[in-house]
Amino acid sequence: MSKSLETAETLNAILKTIDEGIHVVDADGITIFYNSVAASLDGLTTDEVHHHHVLDAFPSLTKETSTLLKVIETGKPIFNEHQSYTNRKGKQIDTINSTLPLWLNGELIGAVEVAKDLSKIKVLSEQLIDLQKKMKVKRKTNKDQPFAAYHFSDIITADPELNEVKSQCNQASQTNSPIMLYGETGTGKEMFVQAIHNSSKRALNPFVVQNCAAIPGPLLEGILFGTTKGSFTGAIDRPGVFELADGGTLFLDELNSMPVELQAKLLRVVQEGVVERIGSHVSRRVDVRIISALNEQPDVCMEKGKLRRDLFYRLNVVYFELPPLRERKSDIAYLVKHFIDHFNRTFGKNVRGFTSEAELFIQRYSWPGNVRELKHAIEHCMNFAEDDSLIKTYLLPKHVTIHEEKGHTIKKELSDIPSLRQALGDYEKQIIERALQHTSGNILQAAKILGVPRQTLQYKIKQK
Repeated sequence: MSKSLETAETLNAILKTIDEGIHVVDADGITIFYNSVAASLDGLTTDEVHHHHVLDAFPSLTKETSTLLKVIETGKPIFNEHQSYTNRKGKQIDTINSTLPLWLNGELIGAVEVAKDLSKIKVLSEQLIDLQKKMKVKRKTNKDQPFAAYHFSDIITADPELNEVKSQCNQASQTNSPIMLYGETGTGKEMFVQAIHNSSKRALNPFVVQNCAAIPGPLLEGILFGTTKGSFTGAIDRPGVFELADGGTLFLDELNSMPVELQAKLLRVVQEGVVERIGSHVSRRVDVRIISALNEQPDVCMEKGKLRRDLFYRLNVVYFELPPLRERKSDIAYLVKHFIDHFNRTFGKNVRGFTSEAELFIQRYSWPGNVRELKHAIEHCMNFAEDDSLIKTYLLPKHVTIHEEKGHTIKKELSDIPSLRQALGDYEKQIIERALQHTSGNILQAAKILGVPRQTLQYKIKQK
């Protein structure tokens, strides 16, 4: 007997923890369990229902409309049925109920009902429909705008340094701070930017890309800020990319190619969060997260007068450097396999890889075009490779093999002379060590002395 009571108490405790309405009745329709969630949903107290018959607790129900009594009558379960009734206080209640019969040794002993608040379901459904409508409008409005296709899972790397950048970018995606990326052509800057957007709270909002090198300065101003009809010959009322990106992310690629005088106008938008179309004095407030990219080091850009310092300080809140492929040799074999698998699927082939000689050429080449150049080189080979074979050296693009052969000959002739890169690397190492000694190992202070970002110095320390 005590064991049965203990089991009953345990079941009672478990049922009380469930966050949906639970109502249990015996075979006569008398309530034997009624949790607080059900009471809150029905606008009653547990005492007003417990030990009462269903029709006494809910007088507006009948044997035909009560899902609990219908299940007791038929012995058949009911799933997701809408029940509408008025409680004893005159409140209209709408629920979605799933009700199951309870059997013991072949005898019907009662029924259990799980109830969900229909009003909450209606609100969620309306919000979902509204969201879908907004998304359709955005798709229609921005049908000519690029969309963010890449996620962090699409960024393939085995390099610890790049994996760390990937992890930090993922963290930074959760805020609205401006981000600046530096990387050589082909290092995957836009992939990172798209992944940041897709991981952010702005993922369902516009993602707009503007390459600052592709458009002449006078035209770029109108594209950025918009134009007003009559402001110049042929001008029409047209929003700029800031307005198109409102609520989302604007990616300004090759920012260092934007005319400096236009950078001053961009600075105002960044500072004040408002834009004025050309020919208009109406200020339009915009909510845009700006991610910018450079293909030269920021300090070099500023020294050459290609980047305003005040704009740099505004946009460089979060800064990342993407290392070139030549500095992460471990990634080459990893990426080669990935691209071969990709083009095998695309071309319907089963190429097994490269010969050892061809692999040597691939490893020795410096890949100035980085991952993009490597991908195109693999695609070139895959066009001519036989099915179920290894790619031979002669199938590699000529510039890869010629470059390697010339470099190999020069190395033989000058084997006793250190390379310029090695000599510069040794000197750089000495300077960094002196700066760290001077600051007692404080990386932030050492970076200030050397005039480089802290992240750059940390990366160079790891490289040494």
